[in-house]
Amino acid sequence: MILCCGEALIDMIPAPSGGEDGFIPRPGGSPYNTAVAIGRLGTPVRFLGRLSTDFFGEMLVRRLSQDAVGTDLIIRSGENSTLAFVRLEPGKEPAYIFYTQGSADSSLNPGDLPPALPPEIRCILFGSISMTMEPVASAIETLIFRESAPQGPVISLDPNIRPFMIRDRDAYVKRFERWVAASTIAKISKADFDFIYPGLGQEKSLEKILAMGPRMVLTTMGAGGARALLLEEGGTVLDVSAPVVDLPVADTIGAGDTFHGAFLSWLERKGKMSREGLRSFTKKELYEALFFANKAASLVCSRHGADPPSLAEVEALGR
Repeated sequence: MILCCGEALIDMIPAPSGGEDGFIPRPGGSPYNTAVAIGRLGTPVRFLGRLSTDFFGEMLVRRLSQDAVGTDLIIRSGENSTLAFVRLEPGKEPAYIFYTQGSADSSLNPGDLPPALPPEIRCILFGSISMTMEPVASAIETLIFRESAPQGPVISLDPNIRPFMIRDRDAYVKRFERWVAASTIAKISKADFDFIYPGLGQEKSLEKILAMGPRMVLTTMGAGGARALLLEEGGTVLDVSAPVVDLPVADTIGAGDTFHGAFLSWLERKGKMSREGLRSFTKKELYEALFFANKAASLVCSRHGADPPSLAEVEALGR
């Protein structure tokens, strides 16, 4: 089972009506979207976080339940739900404005954490804007460091960086590098690289991150597909790339989240979700995992908003 932890918010998606600007509320948040993607692929998953009891919070919990995401590790509270207003422009990444101050998901604190995780948890996913807000960042950091022992679950990081949420870049980068060192898998996009290590380039950034301690680094490259670097026993690096599927693009909301969720789902379904399992990857298996994740991401890009596909839809795309 996979545990996703972090923010759960409402994306306000542009929906012009009658010549006026308008917005439609949709459940969102990077770890939340990833949990939904995993659930729709039929892989056991739970969500850990703090969600509001307001009507947006009810919407968030209801969708998790509908998509087979376990909600027993969610704490409900009276703070308002976080809102994220989205601006979409052709040929550009979505732009966001977040309203987070005093919100429920940003208020998760270390005392809210369960004293021990259920034994069936084999992977913990974390990252995104939840790691730029307090006390939630410290709460998740506490959980990750607690569970990062060699015999612990696989830990998978997706920083999904939003620069405008980070006040002190140098302090964030130092903290980010501690998270990488505690992780088994790090999924990093080009936009993340450009913020963390500006001017260093993809190759040197990947090498730098892999040297910090994770077993695997994943990077998404938009239309260029995805790439994985796996540190094998003996110190050699298995370097594999896989293409996306050529589908019409409606928008890219939730693409990285769906990719991450689909990749982890493949690991769980194929019996590779363990630190030992990652060591036994073949080149063919790593390609299959990447391509499976790319197919899921391509499908979500063909739809408006973060609407991850089912397992049947991904498998129907063929090879």
